[in-house]
Amino acid sequence: MTIHWCGTGLSAIPGLRRLIENGHKVTVWNRTVEKAQEAVGDLTDDIRAFDMDTLAGAVAEGDVVVSMLPADHHVPLAKLCLEKGAHFVSSSYIAPEMRALDDAAKKKGLCLVNEVGLDPGIDHLMAHALMADYKASDAFDPANELSFISYCGGVPKNENPFRYKFSWSPLGVLKALRSPSRSIRDFEPFDVNRPWDAISSYTAPLPMPEGFEVYPNRDSLPFMAEYGFDPDWPVRQFVRGTLRLNGWTDAWSEVFKEIETLEGPEGDARLKEMSDQFWTENAYDEGEPDRVVLCVALKAVKDGAEVWHKTYVMDAWGDDRGNAMARLVSVPVSLAIESVLQGKIAPGVSAAPADAPVLNDWLGEIKTLAQHMDIVDHLA
Repeated sequence: MTIHWCGTGLSAIPGLRRLIENGHKVTVWNRTVEKAQEAVGDLTDDIRAFDMDTLAGAVAEGDVVVSMLPADHHVPLAKLCLEKGAHFVSSSYIAPEMRALDDAAKKKGLCLVNEVGLDPGIDHLMAHALMADYKASDAFDPANELSFISYCGGVPKNENPFRYKFSWSPLGVLKALRSPSRSIRDFEPFDVNRPWDAISSYTAPLPMPEGFEVYPNRDSLPFMAEYGFDPDWPVRQFVRGTLRLNGWTDAWSEVFKEIETLEGPEGDARLKEMSDQFWTENAYDEGEPDRVVLCVALKAVKDGAEVWHKTYVMDAWGDDRGNAMARLVSVPVSLAIESVLQGKIAPGVSAAPADAPVLNDWLGEIKTLAQHMDIVDHLA
């Protein structure tokens, strides 16, 4: 069985190198062969120019195809896997078109695994772990009021005036700022058109507690079922969101004002101009450490008093192993691939696993990637 790893951008390399070093048979595919050779040429010479037709000729039954390419490649590659009897893995969110392949994958006994990077990915694992812990506790009661938060952000380890730095093109970050979000606030759906309309403060329970700015992103509501929330439970808060350094709102205020006015092709062109400017002014320097902070918390309240409250917290930064974001995205992808090959993931379209043995194995490996990772019991 061969692992066909497609894409060797920054966020792909540590997990790819781990698989090759662990002795797996890996074929590396990238649009630019030279870039792939720079990344893993010291470990393998099985590097090929990415092309769908060429890849299709190489994929065999039982193989695993990994997409670390832009999102528009995921569904075509997953469909190729269904044709060839191969499995598929990506770190990206499950699009409706991917979800639609679930029945076909189950019928063929194939795994189409997504959302196994950092966010989405590690955040899912932490949420599943906390939910299992809570449900098994003496405090569990279907009548408890629950609050759930999941905040993740890549921030500069060495703070800068812009309060943010870029590891790759800023265009994705700018486009995300134009996206609406949906979450739960005070037991009701909370709809927000722009992130800057819903920025709040959050104190992360790190060894030295630290304040950040946070805001909801995307649609959090489908993840309530994913994490095992019963529809009848009273939920005061449920939000998955983004974490930024304090001062980010002020530093980006002019960016927000301009983004609000951009429309059509001219607006897209201006976004590209802004992206190029930000890349010039606020990209990470060679060897400069990045930082990733992730906090996932679940709180249960009964008769006005907290009866259960824990936070899974992680703090990681770039070191002699390289970029923190890259290892936290790609190493979980490599763990997913190994789990698929070992038959530990059920067929069909799925996200990061909730199965306790697999989940705990992954979290144990992920803990080695971060400088700090712990579960804080706020009632202990």
